[in-house]
Amino acid sequence: MAIEVKIPAVGESISSGVVSVWHKKSGDFVNAGDALFTLETDKVSTEISAEKSGVLEALVPEGREVKIGEVVATIDDSQKAAAEVKPANRKPTTAKPKEPEEKMAAVLSPAVRRIVEEERLDPAKISGTGSGGRLTKGDVLAAEQIDTRPAASGKQAAPEELSRSTDGRIVRKRMSPLRRKIAAQLVMAQHTAAILTTFNECDMSAVQELRAKSQDAFTKKHSVKLGFMSFFIKACVEALKTVPVVNGRIEDEDFIQNNFYDIGVAVGTERGLVVPIVRDADQKSFADLERDIADFATKAREGKLKIEDLIGGTFTISNGGVYGSLLSTPILNPPQSGILGMHKIVPRPVAIDGRVEVRPMMYLALSYDHRAIDGKEAVTFLIKVKEGIEDPKKLPLDF
Repeated sequence: MAIEVKIPAVGESISSGVVSVWHKKSGDFVNAGDALFTLETDKVSTEISAEKSGVLEALVPEGREVKIGEVVATIDDSQKAAAEVKPANRKPTTAKPKEPEEKMAAVLSPAVRRIVEEERLDPAKISGTGSGGRLTKGDVLAAEQIDTRPAASGKQAAPEELSRSTDGRIVRKRMSPLRRKIAAQLVMAQHTAAILTTFNECDMSAVQELRAKSQDAFTKKHSVKLGFMSFFIKACVEALKTVPVVNGRIEDEDFIQNNFYDIGVAVGTERGLVVPIVRDADQKSFADLERDIADFATKAREGKLKIEDLIGGTFTISNGGVYGSLLSTPILNPPQSGILGMHKIVPRPVAIDGRVEVRPMMYLALSYDHRAIDGKEAVTFLIKVKEGIEDPKKLPLDF
């Protein structure tokens, strides 16, 4: 009996995705629970597994955009016995030609292997710059940009593949679902909200001193480093409690006030920006926050974020300082009404008690929806964050 493999619903508002890579081929015998293919949506990438055992027949090629509910393969569970016998009757005569591929696959990290599989790159044709010639993410991403895929793959070109002009001066590549979603979200935010940005700066001396003093004991106790982001999350939570309107959103003609604190932390990846959510940030310790942030960063880089990791945030923090940004005006993450932009820490001369001193300073930017939040409330929020960072003792320290 042929069992249909359909594209499952993977989240609210997601209507389609792209079959980025097949992990099994037509004619392969698959067991229940085996990963069949990776579905890349406009929010996350997720592996779709087989519900039954049997022989797989893929109906759509890699790179095809498919709708939720569409049949992309069938599994014939009636051929189970025949499929299981074949490997037993077969001598491992074909193992040797595949040995170089297997050796190459064995030394690829999970993140590198995923990019290689999704972009159908040939690892043997990419020069590795890592230890012992090992391929790094930078190597395969660079190879992806110059399109090192085998020309004689025999597969029909997918819409996402590169097309070049005859003189080579123009390269056209279809945007990924994630990048298209980011573009749509940013345009929607600009069109539907009255975005205004207010700025301030904060002296990072106290936080830096506290981190340096507590880092060894904190790391030894919690097995995770104490970073800056946990301080800013705590400072934002205190500011949101002081100015609750910043933690709300406009929905049609109503204003929704959130009395919980699910803070989004923007994470940049080679495929685009994602914003995983730290749930109930007000109830978590500094160690819990740092673990969540580290876990999300790893998942984002490896494409393993789940849809539930990205839904339902009430406020967002974006740290452009890690890339060297001195100042920016962040764009709202709809339907939220506020986003805090952190920036690069730079030693600058400032006036302290009538004297000029050089202090590690950071510019802060709060973008907000002026339809819901007045300027006074936005400035009050930003000053509250500044006070929490400049005097960490005002925060609920637990280390």
